[in-house]
Amino acid sequence: MGRDVSSSRFWLLVGLAAFALLPWYARPDDFAWAAALRIFTDAEAGSGLLQGARFGKVWLWAAPVGLLACAYALRLPPARQSTWLMIGAGSALAVLVASGFAIGLRGWNFDWAAQLFGEIGLRQTGIGLGGTLVLVSLLMLFAIGLARRGAFRGDAFVCGTVIGASALLLLFIALPVGRAVALAFFDDGAAFSLSAALQRLGGARVWSLGCLAGAQCGAAFNTLVLGLATAAGTTALGTVLALLAERGPRRLDKPLRVLALLPIITPPFVVGLGLILVFGRAGLFNQLLQWAAGIEPSRWFYGFFGVWLAQMFAFTPIAFLIMRGVVQGVSPSLEEAAQTLRAGRGVVFATVTLPLLKPGLANAFLVGFIESMADFGNPIILGGSYAVLSTEIFFAIVGAQLDPGRAGALALLLSAFALAAFGAQRWLLGRATYVTVSGKGDTGAPMPLPDTIRRTALAIGGAWLSFTFLIYVFAFIGGFVEIWGRDYTPTLRHLRSTFDIQWGEFGIVWAGSAWSSFFTTVRLAAIAAPLTAALGLLIAFVIARTQFRGQSAFEFSALLAFAIPGTVLGVSYVLAFNVPPLELTGTAAIIVLCFLFRNLPVGVRAGAAAFKQLDRSLDEASLMLGASTPVTLRRILLPLLRPAVVAALVYSFVRAMTTVSAVIFLVTAEYQLATTFIIGRVGNGDYGVALAYCTVLIVVMLAATVLIQWLVGERRLGRRGVAVAPA
Repeated sequence: MGRDVSSSRFWLLVGLAAFALLPWYARPDDFAWAAALRIFTDAEAGSGLLQGARFGKVWLWAAPVGLLACAYALRLPPARQSTWLMIGAGSALAVLVASGFAIGLRGWNFDWAAQLFGEIGLRQTGIGLGGTLVLVSLLMLFAIGLARRGAFRGDAFVCGTVIGASALLLLFIALPVGRAVALAFFDDGAAFSLSAALQRLGGARVWSLGCLAGAQCGAAFNTLVLGLATAAGTTALGTVLALLAERGPRRLDKPLRVLALLPIITPPFVVGLGLILVFGRAGLFNQLLQWAAGIEPSRWFYGFFGVWLAQMFAFTPIAFLIMRGVVQGVSPSLEEAAQTLRAGRGVVFATVTLPLLKPGLANAFLVGFIESMADFGNPIILGGSYAVLSTEIFFAIVGAQLDPGRAGALALLLSAFALAAFGAQRWLLGRATYVTVSGKGDTGAPMPLPDTIRRTALAIGGAWLSFTFLIYVFAFIGGFVEIWGRDYTPTLRHLRSTFDIQWGEFGIVWAGSAWSSFFTTVRLAAIAAPLTAALGLLIAFVIARTQFRGQSAFEFSALLAFAIPGTVLGVSYVLAFNVPPLELTGTAAIIVLCFLFRNLPVGVRAGAAAFKQLDRSLDEASLMLGASTPVTLRRILLPLLRPAVVAALVYSFVRAMTTVSAVIFLVTAEYQLATTFIIGRVGNGDYGVALAYCTVLIVVMLAATVLIQWLVGERRLGRRGVAVAPA
């Protein structure tokens, strides 16, 4: 109880200080000294106290009234404190949130409010630092009151984590996505219209099957076909590579590690650019056909096949990572038991090994399907006239049509596809168990692959790795020749123009055109990565260590961002956060938030898996000795979770550095990112500069990944070496 009182006083002081001393509304110069002087005088930069006392924002008085009610609660006996804390903080929160959404730049945002309360001459801009801290303080005080009523076993830290994380997920995932898809149901006159939604979701442009008759198919049909083809191909190829890595010749281990993981640390369209150098109109393959058979170069590669092949290169490594862990977890004792019953290796592989891989196969298929649908870089570069939903959403927002309603409708459809796949996967795997690793020792040797499967896997995997190596070699060389397809003279011109450094009168001058986007990307990714790891770890701790009502819904909402394509999340942020109470469009904050919630499921899954490997007796012993939950988490559990934390940090940082689909709508001239800079160069046909920039990103990401892997090390299981048949 003593710790709860200290926390209550802390949040109470934070809320009162923020209301009186910090600007309530957002200003570009919130942290400038000039703005600090206007907190007590200016209507735009004034604190909440000034806004309520001098400028007529009477609804803001709910904040100090609620905080004072909480202060009164702390003077009451412990049995009565929870009621006053919840009433004071909850009522103030309700008033502030309702007024924030109801009153905007022109007064009332809703006609019914104007009719009910009459017109008002006051307005509100987006919430600022002061308002944000007041709301957070009230939310934490409400959570403390709820914990004192017995919720979450009276643990205020766990209660605050659940309440705070739920608010964040609601605000930055459910709200923007819901607002974006809701636009599909309003016509051009802002009136609700079901027919408008049906018109946008239907029609030949979305569902046409004209490709079966030699014409063009609709974007929805193209997206489904491409997603299924990519998911099937990446799952099969990832499984082959995983079997080779774990049960194939040891000499393939290092090449598989490097080449199979290389696409993860590169921008998603690097492979597409490399394929253009090989199969594009001026590519080596077309030049060879023209020289050998007199066939004129054409654009045959652009379309379904080109996008599918690029996605196969880009997403197979993810399937490989998933399947390698699953293959490692197959218990050799089960295979040995089948062989003891005189089953051949082929029979054992088909009846024992493959069935135990079902969870990994389903996960890999789901990831490949969702990644394909969310992919924007490869379709925009290689798609040609092959329309998919991600590019159609993009053109609906930034194209000449400028139709947010159509973008919302297509976002709804794309999200429905992803959520359907997510739900199907959970339903299929939820009815069976696939336990292969228990607490008992297991020193068996994994069964070697059957000869036929081994030879087939070597042929497929070897060809794929060789092709991957060539594509990356061409992509690297393309940034260091004058003009690919015309002049192969080696040059550093492209690299120099993007990353030129000069000495000026006042020191170093970052003269290259790419420095600004590079520094911005690194800075924002460095901010987002620790936030992603921290929030993911806290949510994972709650999921793995506590039981409460609504836990399944909480866990599903935390993982929901994984099933929402990045294109949908990006367009949702644009449509939801360009008006009060959250005016974030055009700021660095909206990009960081997009990075954070787009990559959050990875931190949650990594943390939850790591927590499940730790015995509960560790934290129970700490709590019994008097340590609080935050202290137990920081001093007992966190050191044991270091590999999971580092994995979440590395993944979130790398994805933030290389993502394009989620942030293509969010960048501005001031906050341009590396991937959008490269996309712009590709659009102008400047492949040399684009590839030179990609090479720099590859080197940076590869160095960071190798360093982290070296520091963390690999998991080692106590098993004998694999008895591998000679290649």
